[in-house]
Amino acid sequence: MRKVHVLGTGCMKCRKLAETAEAAIEALGVPCELEKVTDIEKILDFGVMTTPAIVVDGEVKVAGRVPSLDEMKALLEGEKV
Repeated sequence: MRKVHVLGTGCMKCRKLAETAEAAIEALGVPCELEKVTDIEKILDFGVMTTPAIVVDGEVKVAGRVPSLDEMKALLEGEKV
């Protein structure tokens, strides 16, 4: 099962990233555990300085922007984007 973290403080882009991640997970039917991280200290623990960010299985995949739905699907499938 993939572990997915959506990092963000709750801004509009952060909420959009969470929605995109949820839509990609649902579309793919991939078993994922999705966690939204809003605590700044925990976000910094990932080494992220710019939100929103998406972390898949402990690896920061995207930071500072919201990927498209297709890009998010590729990230969840383990593809390089």
